[in-house]
Amino acid sequence: MEGLNFTIEKLGDRKIASPVPLSNLKNDNQADFVSDDQFVLYHIEGGGVLLEEARSHEQVLELAGPRARIYFDPTKTHAAIVTCGGLCPGLNDVIRAIVMCLWYRYGVRRISGIRYGLRGFLPEFAMPTMDLNPNVVSEIHTRGGTILGSSRGFGHRSLDVVDSLERMGVNILFGIGGDGTQKGMLAIATEIKKRGLKIAVVGIPKTIDNDLSFVQKSFGFETAVSKAVDSVSTAHVEAFCAVNGIGIVKVMGRQSGFIAAHTALAINDVNYVLVPEVPFDLDGQNGLLTILEQRIINRHHAVLLIAEGAGQDLIPDTNNVDASGNKVFGDIGVFLKDKIAEHFKAKNIEVNIRYIDPSYIIRGTPANANDAIYCQRLGSNAVHAAMAGKTTLLISLIHNHFVHLPIQMAVSCKNVINPEGPLWRDVIDATGQPMSMKN
Repeated sequence: MEGLNFTIEKLGDRKIASPVPLSNLKNDNQADFVSDDQFVLYHIEGGGVLLEEARSHEQVLELAGPRARIYFDPTKTHAAIVTCGGLCPGLNDVIRAIVMCLWYRYGVRRISGIRYGLRGFLPEFAMPTMDLNPNVVSEIHTRGGTILGSSRGFGHRSLDVVDSLERMGVNILFGIGGDGTQKGMLAIATEIKKRGLKIAVVGIPKTIDNDLSFVQKSFGFETAVSKAVDSVSTAHVEAFCAVNGIGIVKVMGRQSGFIAAHTALAINDVNYVLVPEVPFDLDGQNGLLTILEQRIINRHHAVLLIAEGAGQDLIPDTNNVDASGNKVFGDIGVFLKDKIAEHFKAKNIEVNIRYIDPSYIIRGTPANANDAIYCQRLGSNAVHAAMAGKTTLLISLIHNHFVHLPIQMAVSCKNVINPEGPLWRDVIDATGQPMSMKN
């Protein structure tokens, strides 16, 4: 348990009675407030860890939810919402949830939407804010994307962002985004603290790859898997109906192959799953091409599901980075399609390859029912945390409980598939692929 610190920062004492119509009484058939001494154990497995040791404040997670007393006066509070990074199912759902909770539960009337990510804070782009209220957001959950627009980059401009927050008189900043966005939110919160400002920074974890640490799942992930299943189903039909058909589907997953792994388990039509966490060889006795050739000879069709970050050691380095500072990867899907075609041509074996990349279809689709529920609850809990004066945190789901997680912990490392863990073992069982495709 060394290295864990789930302590949540707060702006000050909470002196204002919450306007949220809840109760502190038990058995009165009314929802209850949450207190700061309600927590969730991160380690729920045995392992010899003493319960009293686990209960130290640094190693338990504060339960999310409305507090009986709050820090900000709702009549004088100005909240801002920004969406950053790539698109993801559920962005509009989270925006709507935040606005509705601020407006109806707390009575906050100044809610500003920041346009196109962090660049919306920067004066050189001259982007006006969007006034948000229930009329504006009432139906946005039915559409994909974000009504605020989104973009990558400018996380290094934390000083300028805080200057803008000061000029606008913002008290609460809600940052919806993934690893890069939350690192930017952490830098913004650090600068706010350095200046002695009373501005709460609360994040909502949006990463379609599901790669934020100490977050059970990020919103949009379930929708992404369900849409990827549709593409795999199509690839399987095409492969099965063609002479020596090979269906290849590439999905998101730069450093974490969770979408590919869960999709394979959901549909059971995948024969080979390639993820960044598990290296493989192309050639040689145990390489992918040899194993695929044996499959085609024996079964006459195959489906490959590839995460975008898989096999990058096989592709020439692009030596480029995107606006968020992420390394630009080579296209493993196109690379493998070409290599497979070359291999079978050299063997004089006819194959018919169908390549599908549904990435942007997945990113731009509205959230499904499960994700919509999740987004609603994430947004509401973010508002409750912010109004209580808690800061530099994001709302996480741990062991099916909503909790407060320090942003520092969320971005401390990437959440990845453990090749020796139960998820990858189940993928191997579902696909029947070799335990290793390394020589």
